Amino acid sequence: RKEIRMSNNEYLTSISMKIILHSGNARTKANKALDELAEHKFDRAKKLMEEARNEIILAHQAQTKIIQEEASGEHYEPSLLFSHAQDTLMTIMSELNITEKLIMLFETLENKR
Repeated sequence: RKEIRMSNNEYLTSISMKIILHSGNARTKANKALDELAEHKFDRAKKLMEEARNEIILAHQAQTKIIQEEASGEHYEPSLLFSHAQDTLMTIMSELNITEKLIMLFETLENKR
């Protein structure tokens, strides 16, 4: 069976899309967690955030793979899509951090009632 080999550009595009996909999945889960938080469903919000963190880990691992490959001598042409993917990942990681803090804050306030 003949192995199909992607060019570096195709490979970088594939990894970029993986980063965007998993980051987007994480954002969706975080937004659902905020919806649950609004309903005072803290356990459900935390579960969704756990799922969001799992998605962001997958995105981060994909990004790290490219960075490690470049550090090892693999050459990739600059890619606007990869830059966008990294920006998306960073932005959504910040959103997850804020969402987790909001859950903690609202749960603390609820417990003090």
